[in-house]
Amino acid sequence: MGIERRLNQVIDQFLESGKITGTVVLAYQHGQPLFRRAAGYADREAGRPVEFDTIFRFASLTKPIVAATALAMVDRGLMSLSDSVAAHLPWFQPKTPDGVVADMSVHHLLTHTSGLVYDVTLEHLSDGQAITCGLLDTDLDFEANFSRHNVVPLAFAPGAAWSYSFATDILGAVIAKVHGGSLEDAVVTYIAGPLEMADSRFHVTDPARLAAPYADAYPAAVRMTDPYYAPGEAGWTLGFSPSRIFNPKAFQSGGAGMVGTAGDFLVFLETLRTGGGAVLSPETVHLGLSNRIDGLVSDPGCSFGYFGAVVDNPAEAGTPQSAGTVRWGGVYGHNWFIDRANGLTVFNMSNNALEGCMGEFPGRIVEAVYAA
Repeated sequence: MGIERRLNQVIDQFLESGKITGTVVLAYQHGQPLFRRAAGYADREAGRPVEFDTIFRFASLTKPIVAATALAMVDRGLMSLSDSVAAHLPWFQPKTPDGVVADMSVHHLLTHTSGLVYDVTLEHLSDGQAITCGLLDTDLDFEANFSRHNVVPLAFAPGAAWSYSFATDILGAVIAKVHGGSLEDAVVTYIAGPLEMADSRFHVTDPARLAAPYADAYPAAVRMTDPYYAPGEAGWTLGFSPSRIFNPKAFQSGGAGMVGTAGDFLVFLETLRTGGGAVLSPETVHLGLSNRIDGLVSDPGCSFGYFGAVVDNPAEAGTPQSAGTVRWGGVYGHNWFIDRANGLTVFNMSNNALEGCMGEFPGRIVEAVYAA
């Protein structure tokens, strides 16, 4: 059975079950399409199908794009990986667990070794001190929101451990400060503009093409409420606010705030796979796609670079992907990987949180790609 038939079977099964509402699945090898399909509904209730130009809420697909923006600025000498975060953002000076102001660098933010963590309790702090971690709606800017962390101890001293986090939101604030405009301005200047990623923005370029978000439920996914909190057993505790993308007052979340199309994201991933094109130096891309957290692990068999998790030991990671594969996802319903050893760039976008990101669907996509 060929890859096209295998992937179609997976997609059809999940659409028929109702676990996936709409999806775009792309698999490319050495820059050539192995498989391309847009299927299901962008808006089930309106009967609007998913198209290749459907706009999805990126969630954490935002992170590698913002990381690339920072690295492009490093390449140009505008800042460095060793820069102190506080030197750029004097209002952001959280303390370590022992009460010392943290020595946090741009490198720590890129690698999720900063001591910041995704913690639902931050969203429910009392006395008006709640911290929005990038998905919930807010009228606060970077400083008003994240300066509140100065009285909340970090989970660990920077560099001491790895924990997935909203560090890329702080990185976005650094980028905006150094660039001298908004985070979106910087992303467009250094990455999205040169790569012609026309819909990858912190606002919706065409609301008529925006996919409606759906939440996991039995027997089929349900349209997401606003706000929405997944049940505790889902493995994700932070709240969602689908309307956030329409609020121009909300800080532009470097960790979760962008939207865009599958075509945009394919161009971005292929640029990384092939060495950075006109936006990043090959040396910087090599650094970003390799282990940058020596001695630490992100998941079994994996470390972390600047763009995502790095598969160091496929057997320990429980994956058919090659050693050196870089992979991650987006909690609104996306999962991606670059396997440079096999020349593969593969991802699924969906409008299903959490199934499209952390459920069975992306794992079955990987299995179908490597079944031969």
